[in-house]
Amino acid sequence: MPDMSCETDTKINTLPKGYNAAFGILSALAIVMVAAGHLGYNILTVGDLFPYYSFHVPLFMFISGYFYKKEEQQRPYFYIKKKACRLLVPYFIWNVIYGLIAWGLRAGGNFTLGEPITVKTLFLDPFLHGYQYLYHFAAWFVPVLFVIEVMNLFMRMVLRAVHLEDERLILAGTLAVGMTVVWLSITGHVWGLYKMPGRILFLYPCFQMGQFYRCKLEAHDRLGNLPYFAIVLGIQVLLNLCCNGLAYSSVWCTAFANGPVIPYVTVVTGIAFWLRVAKVLAPVCGGNRAVVCLGQNTFSVMMHHIMVFMLIKMMLAGIAGRTGYLADFDFERFYTDIDYCYLVKGSEAFKMVYLAAGIVLPLMLQRGLAVLRMRAGRLLHRLGRNVDLF
Repeated sequence: MPDMSCETDTKINTLPKGYNAAFGILSALAIVMVAAGHLGYNILTVGDLFPYYSFHVPLFMFISGYFYKKEEQQRPYFYIKKKACRLLVPYFIWNVIYGLIAWGLRAGGNFTLGEPITVKTLFLDPFLHGYQYLYHFAAWFVPVLFVIEVMNLFMRMVLRAVHLEDERLILAGTLAVGMTVVWLSITGHVWGLYKMPGRILFLYPCFQMGQFYRCKLEAHDRLGNLPYFAIVLGIQVLLNLCCNGLAYSSVWCTAFANGPVIPYVTVVTGIAFWLRVAKVLAPVCGGNRAVVCLGQNTFSVMMHHIMVFMLIKMMLAGIAGRTGYLADFDFERFYTDIDYCYLVKGSEAFKMVYLAAGIVLPLMLQRGLAVLRMRAGRLLHRLGRNVDLF
């Protein structure tokens, strides 16, 4: 998958051919924002000027749209197969694993988190909401991305057939649909099962923004850093002063407090700010192994960081239960609330422990799985050679 936002690349020790350092950094920043957002840790909000939930999920869509290649329309079957293998297959494998984990924790302890394992929670709920087992709820984004990738492919094939595949037309049309979804949400019409198509249609324009930027704007993105940041920051300050809070929920398609236009304005300003930051940083750390690793393996962090947070809480619960320390640890919330975040001595700084572990451990898991696959492949190759010799 050329989409750097969700690609799982085992070659993390060398720069891949055609690697885009700026977008690698942007992907790394985006996944840190996602993990930090689930902790309520405003380490990258620039003093709350750019709330994560005003742009960070659309940012992943923007990155995915940027890497879409129109040549894929010539072989739609292979494109869909490739996307399914890179997105859906690993997602559903982990969905089964997390379903079993949720079942085991409910059966063997006091946990109430997650739904029972059924055909619906295994195969349908990932497309309806993605919160079926909770320990990997952040990965709701993956099936949504797959649907949008397929929608984009067929929409462009149709538009090309009627000679209307124009980036301006596509962006304008998808924005009109997205703003309609926001308006419907504000007026109370996006509820229940309607949230599934709502989130898809709301995020669809953000995917198109990535392609529009690549095709129409990137060549003209030459404004100096000082005036560029002055404009973006000035607009963002005005938005914060004039609006009723900029954050909203992409997953539930709710909490739009400023009408149908402002959410997309904050998407543009948030992406504009961090894209330029990534471009400034690219010559400095674009080839750094850790940055490359994180930028190319955001799928793993997206899938596993919530479980890592839970593992840290399990360790703290063990300390609280066995030693008498951490007397303010809330066991009831621990067993029933996936969002419970215990802070040692109430210190916000402890969130860095969660954040660092939530990023590093999934990357280590990904690396370990890559090594196992490599060794298994070599073993199978040797066995095959021995069979041929026999």
